[in-house]
Amino acid sequence: MTISTPDVEQKVYQRPEALLEVNTHYCPGCTHGVAHRLIAEVIDEMGIRGQTIGVASVGCSVFAYNYFDFDFVQAPHGRAPAMATGVKRVLPDRFVITYQGDGDMASIGMAEIVHAAARGENITVFFLNNANYGMTGGQMAPTTLPGQKTTSSPVGRDVEQNGYPIRTAEMLATLEGAGYVVRRSLHDPKNIRLAKKAIRTAFEAQRRGLGFSMVELLSVCPTNWGMTPVQALHWLDEKMIPFYPIGDYKVHPALAGLRV
Repeated sequence: MTISTPDVEQKVYQRPEALLEVNTHYCPGCTHGVAHRLIAEVIDEMGIRGQTIGVASVGCSVFAYNYFDFDFVQAPHGRAPAMATGVKRVLPDRFVITYQGDGDMASIGMAEIVHAAARGENITVFFLNNANYGMTGGQMAPTTLPGQKTTSSPVGRDVEQNGYPIRTAEMLATLEGAGYVVRRSLHDPKNIRLAKKAIRTAFEAQRRGLGFSMVELLSVCPTNWGMTPVQALHWLDEKMIPFYPIGDYKVHPALAGLRV
């Protein structure tokens, strides 16, 4: 963004260097792009682009390596934490991240994420929760809300038949190896700013060797939810946050001065 005055033209907002200048495949209103930008801004501000290695998951985020301008590898479905574990153990001086959706991480990858946290792997996970399988048509996911309609639950999620949604942040926070586990949201400017601070804190946890860190980001999926982007933002605020409360679920004492 550029601000112009009669005498001065000053650029005050621009693409982070850690993001490539390309169009993304995300649907209009999707908040994956917001999450990408926040991660890229933090990496630039910390000056760690040359030290960062990302692991892409399977799902809407599968092409993350085409959008971030730092080293990336692609993991099989659900296996990003396992691959990140290997990368970090071989290259312990690198910042290793995974970028995963709820279908990838909370379903087929649930065992991987639980054991990575239990082992205290010094990696950072960014978990995008939009309460459905976004890439494959909007089916019910482990995070789909009770009563929420999806392509595979057209009359709403029936907890007696399908079970209850999994609150992943709360569950992982119980594990000894976790050093920083929080939930934030991307539905309005205030919460986006708080999400960025949490992302920075998660990187700091990894820098300080405090074990597993995860930032869950509540996100919207207007296309599969059958809503406009604005309606989806309101639905997240009114429906998702009461079920998935924003908050800090585990913060290592060494991060106390950085809490947001």
